[in-house]
Amino acid sequence: MHEAMLWEPMTDGRVQCILCSHRCKIQDGKRGICHVRENRGGRLYTLVYDRVIAQHVDPIEKKPLFHFYPKSYSYSIATPGCNFSCLFCQNADISQMPAEGGQIMGRPMSPEAIVREAIGQDCKSISYTYTEPTIFFELAYDTAKAAHEKGIKNVFVTNGYTTKEALTRISPYLDAANVDLKGFNEDFYRKVCGAKLRHVLDTIRLYHELGIWLEITTLIIPGHNDSREELIQIAGFIASIDRDIPWHVTQFHPTYKLMDRPRTPVETLRMARRIGREAGLRYVYEGNVPGEGGENTNCPECGQLLVDRFGYIISKYHIVDGKCEYCKTKISGVGV
Repeated sequence: MHEAMLWEPMTDGRVQCILCSHRCKIQDGKRGICHVRENRGGRLYTLVYDRVIAQHVDPIEKKPLFHFYPKSYSYSIATPGCNFSCLFCQNADISQMPAEGGQIMGRPMSPEAIVREAIGQDCKSISYTYTEPTIFFELAYDTAKAAHEKGIKNVFVTNGYTTKEALTRISPYLDAANVDLKGFNEDFYRKVCGAKLRHVLDTIRLYHELGIWLEITTLIIPGHNDSREELIQIAGFIASIDRDIPWHVTQFHPTYKLMDRPRTPVETLRMARRIGREAGLRYVYEGNVPGEGGENTNCPECGQLLVDRFGYIISKYHIVDGKCEYCKTKISGVGV
């Protein structure tokens, strides 16, 4: 048991969690929407502080982050649980474990042990990923703070539902994030994800305001969020914040409770990429289709191929001191 951060007592024995935008009001003996934060006697506790259920060393490109210390490795961890209920979740076995089976599994792992593992594996960063890092905020916060003291960077791979209070709290130790912008339709967010779009948009703006390096991913699902009109809205929103934010448009494959939809045609990804460029975005990438060419980085000024990728493997790299090797245009990012 570990007392939670970011909650307030209420007069009737309930507590209000202010960690994510659901802002759950939780009765004594009950848990929030994430199923990993519980009110016990008028105090809120996290049930996953030291319950790491997944840990791997990943290329940073897998997050995906293409403009944050390319070619480096990230020590990646997760606990069970999530504050969304996406029908297409690719990690539902661990993200929905507490909600669907009532179980909270994982091996004890302290923040200090996580940082030691990251250093021992020669990782440039620690990524809080696979499930939603907001719901294991206390572990992420303590780990990020300890990592920061050792010169290790910190990354959130997130659904963007963190409150302003929580994101501001961790921002001194958070270096980068990839936020899933799953669509641009409130009905889709409510029915398919169990959330509200407007809170995600607010969080994306806040990441940029706080100076945290930001990349955005949209998993394009046939029949749900693949219309030209919706993709134009997403691209326009990103461009209105900063045209240098990379946008990853990614292929869907049938999984979990969304088995009735086909894989996203490559032509749809190409359309999304064109839409992003027409909106003024300088870096738009196609995901989950290695070898198609849409995952490469070209100079936004001279058009030369700068980074040649096949999946997570980089075979050519023509960025020198953060600039295009050919025309010396600055390439956006951190550690590029």
